[in-house]
Amino acid sequence: MTRQGAPHPDAPEQAHTDFTRSLSYGDYLQLDILKSAHQPVTAAHDEHLFIAVHHVSEVWLELIIRELRAAMTQLEGGITDAPLKGLTRVVRAQEQLTNAWEVLKTMTPADYLQFRHAFGQASGFQSAAYRHVEFLLGNRHAVLLKPHEHRPEVYGPLQADLLAPSVYDLTLRLLSARGLAIPSEVLARDLTLPPVLNEDVLAAWLQVYRDPEHYWDLYELAEKLLDVEDNFRRWRFNHMTTVERTIGFKRGSGGTSGAAYLRRALGTVLFPELWEIRTRL
Repeated sequence: MTRQGAPHPDAPEQAHTDFTRSLSYGDYLQLDILKSAHQPVTAAHDEHLFIAVHHVSEVWLELIIRELRAAMTQLEGGITDAPLKGLTRVVRAQEQLTNAWEVLKTMTPADYLQFRHAFGQASGFQSAAYRHVEFLLGNRHAVLLKPHEHRPEVYGPLQADLLAPSVYDLTLRLLSARGLAIPSEVLARDLTLPPVLNEDVLAAWLQVYRDPEHYWDLYELAEKLLDVEDNFRRWRFNHMTTVERTIGFKRGSGGTSGAAYLRRALGTVLFPELWEIRTRL
C-alpha cells in the first residue's frame, strides 16, 4: 500500500478487471473457437498431444505464408532491404516448426498405435498450408494439387501459387533488372516445375559473391534465402526422424511410403545455384 492507503501502482489490484464493454484476452484471441477445434476422436492420452502439435504447426505455417508473400511483393517491386525482415521472421517461425517435432517425439510407438487407426487416410501430406509454403519456395509438382480437388476454395489458391513466380524466380528477375546476365529461358521457364541448376545463373551469382561490396544487397538477400532453405531442410529431417522412431518404415496414412518418402524428399534443392556457388568460389 502507498502512504495514502491507495494500492501500489504495481499491485495486481491495479489491473483492469471489468470486461463487460471491452475485449478480454480470451475474446480478442477467440480462445473458445480455438479450443473447440481440439476434438480427439479416441480416448487415447497422446492423441491430445498429436492434435496440439499439428494445430500449432498449421498456425506457424500460415504466418510463414503471410511473411513470404509480403517479402515477394517487395522483391517484385525491386526492393531488396525490406524483404530481409520478413524472411528473417520466416526463419524464426521455421525454427518453431522444427522444435514442434521434439515435443511429438515424446510419443512412443505404442502410444501412437492407440489412435492411429482413428483418422484413416488423413495425413500431413494433405496440409494445404504446407503446400503453399512449398510452392512459394519453388518446390513444385502439379500432382500435389490432387488431394485438394474436392475443395475448390483450397484448390484455387494453391493452383495460383503453382502458376506464379516463386521467391527465387522473383530474385532472379531482380538480378536481371540489375544488369546481371540471367538467360531468357530461365526468366520465362515453366513455373510449374521445380528449379534446376543453370550454369549461366550460377555465373551471375558468382559475380555477386566475388564482389559483395558492390552487390551487398543481393549478396545479403542470397544468404537470407539460404537461411530459409537450411531451416526447410532441418524441418524435413526432423519430420523424417520423428516418423521413423514412431512407425518405422510402415506406409504413411496418406498413402506415401512414409519415412522412405520423406528421406527421398531430403534431396530437394530449392535454390540450386546458391548451394553450388560454395563449391565454385
